[in-house]
Amino acid sequence: MLQTVPAFDRIGEENAFAVLARATELAHQGRDIINLGIGQPDFRTPEHIVEAAVKALRDGHHGYTPATGILPAREAVVRRTLMTTGVEVSPDNVMILPGGKPTMYAAIVMFGEPGAEILYPDPGFPIYRSMIEFTGATPVPVPIREENGFAFSAEETLSLITPKTRLLILNSPANPTGGVTPREEIAKLVKGLEAHPHVAILSDEIYDVMTYDGEEATSLLTFPQIRDRLIVLNGWSKTWAMTGWRLGWSIWPNDLYDKVRKLAVNCWSCVNAPAQYAGIAAIEGPQDDVEKMMRAFDARRRIVVEGLNGLPGITCQTPKGAFYAFPNIGGTGWKAKALASSLLEEAGVALIGGPDFGILGEGYIRLSYANSEENILRAIERIRDFLAGQ
Repeated sequence: MLQTVPAFDRIGEENAFAVLARATELAHQGRDIINLGIGQPDFRTPEHIVEAAVKALRDGHHGYTPATGILPAREAVVRRTLMTTGVEVSPDNVMILPGGKPTMYAAIVMFGEPGAEILYPDPGFPIYRSMIEFTGATPVPVPIREENGFAFSAEETLSLITPKTRLLILNSPANPTGGVTPREEIAKLVKGLEAHPHVAILSDEIYDVMTYDGEEATSLLTFPQIRDRLIVLNGWSKTWAMTGWRLGWSIWPNDLYDKVRKLAVNCWSCVNAPAQYAGIAAIEGPQDDVEKMMRAFDARRRIVVEGLNGLPGITCQTPKGAFYAFPNIGGTGWKAKALASSLLEEAGVALIGGPDFGILGEGYIRLSYANSEENILRAIERIRDFLAGQ
């Protein structure tokens, strides 16, 4: 038997893809499956973005690009960042990457090693913890509590920092909870971080435009006192319905930029050339499709929350961001993963058990409302019938 290094025995995965695979398998068997599991918009990429990629291919953009991304794409990110945050950044601090996960990977492997501690949200995106464990660092969960509106607590977060803490990962608007942390709470955290200059920050802002009811996402870029140790993750996947394009960006402090450039050279060389031209078109072109998508998500969000709160044993806070609901199933008597599995196998509804997002996810399930209103209503009725039959 081949012997791999221990790090590969520690690596986890994103169970949403396992649920997607099982749901697809059941559908191929003829089952009617409603998929509320995978976190991707169910809308087509806007046509002007697709056409920009086609034009780039026809214009001969078939080769390697700089590892950092083509300058026009980085400049487009600069303009977009100024428009959304009011902050000027340099294109020399922008990296174009094949999706959002490479930024997580790069940041975590830069700071993770045995003896180090990395703080991450729990419940949170599962790849955070997976990558931390891969490096041999100690993962330290930052509790994301329902009673706090699924926002992180600055006080609780700061209390977890030790001399061994190397990196703090933040995510707002958040997956899986849909929580949005208020600006005043983020400001408290930033103020407290002044006493911990040894801690770098990774701010996952991939859902930055996906907020509701007048809520606004707060970019950590708007706090200049931490800019020299702040990494911001963002990208095209969610906002422009471009998950399969594998296209993301991140903003790095000067001291770290060349390190991530070298990692790119070693790992993925560069990002798909025509996809980068599509990314420029997404940022600089009309945003009508984005606005239409967000109106649809808002309507679905209301249907999901009302439907879930009408089910026995389930309560659901109204999510303030992203396109996920994270209902509390404590009153059903079920464990979360067992309920999620049974709903898929017996009721034909694919969703994700809360523990797949962390220890504190027990007692919750995640539903993505990136599906039609009709299918969401059908799924709610299937869940109702399933619970009634138990």
